[in-house]
Amino acid sequence: MPTDSTPSIADALDRVRDRIARAAQAANRDPADITLVAVSKTKPVDRVRDALDHGQRDFGENYLQDALAKIGALTEREPLWHFIGDIQSNKTRDIASNFAWAHAIDRFKIARRLSDQRPEGLAPLNLCIQVNIDAEASKSGLAPDAVVELADQIVELEHVRLRGLMTIPAPRDDEAGQRKPFAALRDLMQRLNDRGHALDTLSMGMSTDLEAAIAEGATHVRVGTDIFGARDH
Repeated sequence: MPTDSTPSIADALDRVRDRIARAAQAANRDPADITLVAVSKTKPVDRVRDALDHGQRDFGENYLQDALAKIGALTEREPLWHFIGDIQSNKTRDIASNFAWAHAIDRFKIARRLSDQRPEGLAPLNLCIQVNIDAEASKSGLAPDAVVELADQIVELEHVRLRGLMTIPAPRDDEAGQRKPFAALRDLMQRLNDRGHALDTLSMGMSTDLEAAIAEGATHVRVGTDIFGARDH
């Protein structure tokens, strides 16, 4: 049970959903067009179950073995699992078999393995290309100029579907500053669609900047701390 100093998952989800609704209203958008991905990495399965009990369906995981344990424990609840971390070649089979989304694609080799290993009978695996929008040496992702080539390659694969772009920009203190990289990602997706792609997903915005992301068109916001608290190690 939560203590007085630990907010319940239900209360935390309500607060985040309220933030999303208010940000959407300010941007003249429908809140229903914005998917909340609850980032449950490092959190125990009981807390994921609490979130499911309060109507949360989409969950983000970075660490495969931790995620597989939760997936196995919650199969009867049918959550929608998003892999949001870097993907190594030795992890592609399990990701292709157990997840609905992979948000951090930055190599064709990984996209091809995910397609080849997606089990027959499952819908295509939804992919987002990760863009290193601020050219940070410490972060994964492609430079914006390299995204077109990868997108053109991925759309030829049979068992994955390229849905859009993802980014984790450098932290900024003010909303105007936060909006700039999100606007740049939105513009990049538009350029890809002008080339004939049919992308519909901008995976951007977290606990500290979801309002700025929604203002610039985010369709998926990935929130962990403000739902589950600080990361467990």
